[in-house]
Parts: sequence; C-alpha cells; structure tokens
Amino acid sequence: MLTLVVAVILVALVFDFLNGFHDAANSIATIVSTRVLTPRKAVVWAAFFNLVAAFLFDVRIAKTIGKGLIELSSVNEYVILAGLTGAIFWNLITWYYGIPTSSSHALMGGYAGAAIAKAGFGAIIMGGWTKTLVFIAVAPLMGMTMGFLLMIALMWIFHERPSAKVNSVFRKLQLVSAAFYSLGHGTNDAQKTMGVITGLLVTSGFLKSFEVPWWVIISCHIAIALGTMFGGWRIVKTMGQKVTKLKPSGGFCAETSGALTLLITAFSGIAVSTTHTVTGAIMGVGATKRLSAVRWGVAGNIITAWILTIPLSALMAWGCFSVLSLFVG
Repeated sequence: MLTLVVAVILVALVFDFLNGFHDAANSIATIVSTRVLTPRKAVVWAAFFNLVAAFLFDVRIAKTIGKGLIELSSVNEYVILAGLTGAIFWNLITWYYGIPTSSSHALMGGYAGAAIAKAGFGAIIMGGWTKTLVFIAVAPLMGMTMGFLLMIALMWIFHERPSAKVNSVFRKLQLVSAAFYSLGHGTNDAQKTMGVITGLLVTSGFLKSFEVPWWVIISCHIAIALGTMFGGWRIVKTMGQKVTKLKPSGGFCAETSGALTLLITAFSGIAVSTTHTVTGAIMGVGATKRLSAVRWGVAGNIITAWILTIPLSALMAWGCFSVLSLFVG
C-alpha cells in the first residue's frame, strides 16, 4: 500500500511539473514578447514567484479540488493514478500542438473521468462543479474586461506622453506585474495538485481528516516552479505573438488583470484556469487598439480547445482506469 501511494504521489508531482512546463507561457509570454526579459531570465523570474506563493496563501482551492468535486468514498489510489495519467496525456498533446489549454481543467476532467469509470456518475458532487463550470466563461471574461478597462485608462492618462518614454516606464513595471501574476499562478495551480495528493492520503488512511500537510504544499510548489523554469516554448509563441501584438504597457495591463482575477478567485476558493484568465486579459488589451488587432481565428481555436479539455481528459482517464482494472481487478 505504501509503495503504491508513494508512486501515485510521484506521478502527481510529475503532473505538477508538466503543469508548470505547460503553463509557463501564462507567466512569461507577455514579458518575453515585449522583450523586457530574455526567455531564460523570464522563466527564472516566474518560477521564483511560483515558489514564493507557497508562503503567502491559504489552501482553499486545494480543499475544493480534493473533497468538493468527487465523493471521497468513490476514490482510491487507482482512480487518482488514472485521473493524473489522463490529464498528463492531454497536457502533452496540447503542448505538442502549441495550444494554451488549462492544466487545471485537465486535472479536474481526468479526476472525474476516472471516478466515473469506477463508481458511475454518482461519484460526482454536482454542486461542487457549478462554480468551476460557470468560471470557465467568467474567468476569461473577468480578465478580458479588466485588461480592456485598465488599458483604456492608461491610454487616457498617458495619451500626451511620448510613446518611447511610456514604454520605458512600463518595461520596469512589467517586472512587477509579471511577479504579481506568477504569485497568482503559483497559488492557483499548485493547490490543485495539493488537493489530489491530500485526497489520496485521506482515502488510503494516512490522514484522518482533509488537512493539507506542509510537505505537500512545499513539494507541489517546488514541482510547478521547476516546470516553469523549463518552459513550454511552443505555447509561449502562441500566447505572446499569435493572439495579438503587445507593447510593455499592454503586457503590464494583461498581467495585472490576470493576477487580480486569479487572486480574487483564490481567496474565494474557486478553481479557475490561469490559462483562460490571462488569454482573456491579452485579448482585452488587444481589443483596445481595434477588434481586428486580435487574431480571432487563433482565439477561436483556443476557445474550442478550452471546451474540449474537461470531456477529453475525462475520456482519457476513463480509458486509463479501464486498462488498470484489467491488471488490478
């Protein structure tokens, strides 16, 4: 039993690493595309603040993921292993094609798909999924609206200033906004893996109640920070260049808007997609120039992938659990 639990925890940390790798673009795409930092310096900057987030925030999201979506009575080590494997497969597929999808939704979909394969739809806590499904739409809209309004405000405030001087100021401020966003990204996404690991420890009898151990918190933040340092460069290109072109002031607005959305939802215990949020913010900033400044065809492909993430990762996890069942009964 102990060996299996340790193995599943290691798989969860591999997923967390891939989450950081896949989502590095969320934290660094704007700061790289505006040439404020080189790609290598940008991932180190983002990874550092991913790690710092471990010491600053509560674990409300971990509790939502770990015990608010799936009945723990329907969960065992193989459900969690299959759920993580399905999510990892989906992340690797979307990374390969450079599609910025949600690692968070892949994890939730995989977790649900494996639980359904074991115990049927009765394993799903429908009330727990309401906010998650609603915020698939709300989070990017929040990011988009805040990005649009903040950019409009800055354009009005600095409209008489030379653009070169404005860009010089915001190149420095982008370091702050990127750090702010990375804090939000770190606490939001690392907590989802914390929730799964803690659920595993409860169902396997190693914890009596759902309280996230300190070593789980640190391990998940280290894993996601290391993943961010390696960076998913295919997705950086999509986020930083293909959706819209950004100047330092636009990058600042996109990162700040994304960070505010993530921190508001984190303090509310709502699990949202960091990818959806910052993509929405980038679109909002781009739309202040003119609607055609946003490449809506690319955006449409991204949104299609968003819609497919939960059901397809659930299907992959369902298949993984079915295969595991052939070997372990």
